[in-house]
Amino acid sequence: MSHGIFITGTDTGVGKTVVAAGLVRLSTNLGYRTVGLKPVASGAEATAHGLRNADALSLASAGSVPIPYQETNPYCFAPAIAPHLAAAEAGIAMTAASLVDWYRRASAHASVSIVEGAGGWRVPLHPEGFLSDLPEMLGLGVVLVVGLRLGCLNHARLSFEAIERSGRCPFLGWVASRTDPAFERPDDNLATLARLLGSPALAVIPSLAEPSPDRVAGFLDRPGVRQLLRPRD
Repeated sequence: MSHGIFITGTDTGVGKTVVAAGLVRLSTNLGYRTVGLKPVASGAEATAHGLRNADALSLASAGSVPIPYQETNPYCFAPAIAPHLAAAEAGIAMTAASLVDWYRRASAHASVSIVEGAGGWRVPLHPEGFLSDLPEMLGLGVVLVVGLRLGCLNHARLSFEAIERSGRCPFLGWVASRTDPAFERPDDNLATLARLLGSPALAVIPSLAEPSPDRVAGFLDRPGVRQLLRPRD
């Protein structure tokens, strides 16, 4: 099975896609056959080819293994609302078992698979369960994206505790994302986060006007990140 990494966040809008797409591009640049995946997305535009989500398209474009859009993003909903509500409105059931089957198909030809979650760690599925059931059932390593803004210390620690409590997903580390340029005392907060999460940030992504995968990959290109991307033997 592909070496899989699940990207979650402390909340919605904290830079998960920016980090995930940057990791996909960095892995591709390192020569690994890499695919970026988005199992569930809400907030999509209608096109001649069906609904398309911008985050999923960004992940797909950064990789080196071409797969159909429906494999990149199997559950795609038009309303920009909580995914389980969008699924309920559409009459579509999302089960952890179906997501596991999807992951194995979508990652079959990749050596590295970067899977971006939706919102935070415990986003509900419809009719039951959580999106976090997917990485837990597969034993994927988890990278937590922490948006540097007021409230991030509490959100980061609670997310970390929930990931650790599952006992199924190795916590690979965390990436800081400067989502709020006006956030006060960033260095002090980074030091506190390192204490609360047990290690310094793998990388710090600055506030970028145009956060392209190539540009973000440059900030992520550090020894610790390279190590976690390396496929298993």
